[in-house]
Amino acid sequence: MTDDPSAALYLRDLGELLKESALSARDDRDETPVGADRAFADGRLMAYHEVVSLMQQQAVAFGIDIGGLSLEDIDPGRDLV
Repeated sequence: MTDDPSAALYLRDLGELLKESALSARDDRDETPVGADRAFADGRLMAYHEVVSLMQQQAVAFGIDIGGLSLEDIDPGRDLV
């Protein structure tokens, strides 16, 4: 991924934290009743969907192993909708 071990650890940790936050946002949305709060929860989840998708796409484009970002086991199209 990178020759700098600090950068590799940072990226791995960032990916793991984003994944956990995204899945938490999905669970929060699923528990929120329909209404204004639900619209906010939907928007929050959509934002995580875009961020995780972008990180995965850019990793592929730059030849970075998605596993090194801790994002190999999340599919935004399946897990963040």
